Amino acid sequence: MVEGKKRLRLDQTASYQIRVQGMFPARWRDYIQGMDIIVEDDEECPVTMLTGRLPDQAALLGVLNFLYNQRLPLLSVECLSIQ
Repeated sequence: MVEGKKRLRLDQTASYQIRVQGMFPARWRDYIQGMDIIVEDDEECPVTMLTGRLPDQAALLGVLNFLYNQRLPLLSVECLSIQ
């Protein structure tokens, strides 16, 4: 949940956590705006967590579209804080 009661605007920088099902190779880092990558390596069903600041919601949409194009099912998107 976003800290406090500050409203998020489309053009505002914010920190996000995105979780996808599957392995996310570190070599794709350039396509996700330099977000941190943590893979919870469960043999049955690995989950990748991406965390970092994005300059606006257009950048967030770009990351989400990239994940979709890589066929990684989206588990969650959370806005952690607004800058």
